[in-house]
Parts: sequence; C-alpha cells; structure tokens
Amino acid sequence: MRQDADGRLTRDGIRIHQQSDFAGMHAAGELAARILDELAERVDVGVTTGELDDYIRNRVEEAGATSATIGYKGYQHASCISINHVVCHGIPGEKKLKDGDILNIDVTVIVDGWYGDSSRMYVAGKLSRKAERLIQVTHDSLMKGIDVVKPGNTFGDIGHAIQTFVEGHRMSVVRDFCGHGLGRVFHAPPNVLHYGRPGTGPVLEEGMFFTIEPMVNLGRAETKVLSDDWTAVTRDKSLSAQFEHSIGVTADGCEVFTLSPAGRFHPTY
Repeated sequence: MRQDADGRLTRDGIRIHQQSDFAGMHAAGELAARILDELAERVDVGVTTGELDDYIRNRVEEAGATSATIGYKGYQHASCISINHVVCHGIPGEKKLKDGDILNIDVTVIVDGWYGDSSRMYVAGKLSRKAERLIQVTHDSLMKGIDVVKPGNTFGDIGHAIQTFVEGHRMSVVRDFCGHGLGRVFHAPPNVLHYGRPGTGPVLEEGMFFTIEPMVNLGRAETKVLSDDWTAVTRDKSLSAQFEHSIGVTADGCEVFTLSPAGRFHPTY
C-alpha cells in the first residue's frame, strides 16, 4: 500500500476511502436514485428521450447539484438513455418512445464533490415476455455481484458471479464496457469486469468505492459504437438491458449508495 499526494491510501491504484467519506457518497447516490424514481411516472409511449433528459437536468439544478455528464468529453446531456438494442451511452433527443420499448436511463450527479452514479430499466407501454425475462436476469445478476462484495474476496469473484448467472440463463454478458471506481472523481481504478475467474484481480478492501453495472444481451455479447462516437449497440440487434449501483466496501460486506428511496429500482416491482 502506498500513499498518494493528498494523503489517501491506494493499492493497485485503487483509492481507499475513510469511513467519513461514506456519508458524502450516500448523499450523492440518494439524489441520483431519487431522480430515477421520479422518472418512473414520466416514461410513457409518445414521450421523447429529450423530454426525459430535460427533466433530469432541471431536477439536478433544483437540488443545487451538478450533472457529471454535461461537458464530460464533449457530451451535452444530463443522462444517457439507451433503448432496446442500444447497450449504453444512448444520446437523448427527439426519438419518441413506442409501445413495448425498454430503456436504460443512466444518471450521475455531483453533490458536494461526491459522485452518485446509477442506472436502471424502464418500460414504455406493454412489456413483452422476452424483454421481461431479460430485465429480470440483468437485475438479478447485479444482485449476485453485490452479494459477493466483502473484504478478502476479489473483483474476479464479482465478475464470475455475474457471468455464471447470466450464461446459465442462456444470455450473454457485454465485455466491451465495465464498472469503475468513483468517489470524488467520475471514473477511477479499478475496472469492474462483469465476467471473470474466481480469486483473480485485486482483493476487495474496506473503503473501496466502485460501480457494478452489468450489461446483458439476449443474443451475442458483441457490440459496436455508432458514428456519433457514443452510442453502443448490439451487433446482432438483440435486446440489451443494464442495471447499475454505486457501492462501498465495509468491514463485513458493502453499502449500496444508490438504493431507490421509493423501492422502484426494478421496473415491475
């Protein structure tokens, strides 16, 4: 373990946070989760993704917080909204939601310097059986990953738990994108892979903050990025889903910073 410039301890480039830092992450995570809760009443057939993004932008400003994505590498929206076969980083715009569309909305806010990052699935209109099954497996895979987070386990254990669960349901885990460390920065070590071998990768330690955000496809795992340099889609046009929580490792497990205050993290619960 070494010490970086501001006195914070790191191992393998991963920042080890103080117990007092958990409160800041809970505040940021709660705001992101609350905004995502409110969107459940606004996702509907005929609504544009741009209208949803405008709502998010306004709510962040009203809370006295900052959107982490506006201005990030030139991005100009307060969310990413990914519909159907879009895996991640979908850009909000004039597209109207259609009956049966499934969509992931990803929001990151900054509250007093701390980053709260979360995403979840929504449904416009009637949910098809295959989309319902995909959403359930993706949601449950995230929970499987969170279940193994405790000091002494490894990041490979997280990926293995997710991968084996997903593949056991004959779906595929996207490998081109992963979770990440965060705290007072948006993206930091480690890369949190959603596949892997048990016992591999850095060892989990109390004070690590990171996201787990599995992307699961009904078809093959391969993706491609469109010409806008943001939008990632499934190569085979199969449906994709994603859920994301920000978490912190505790002495005997973990705390989820982005729990839904209204219990609406899953779109059909």
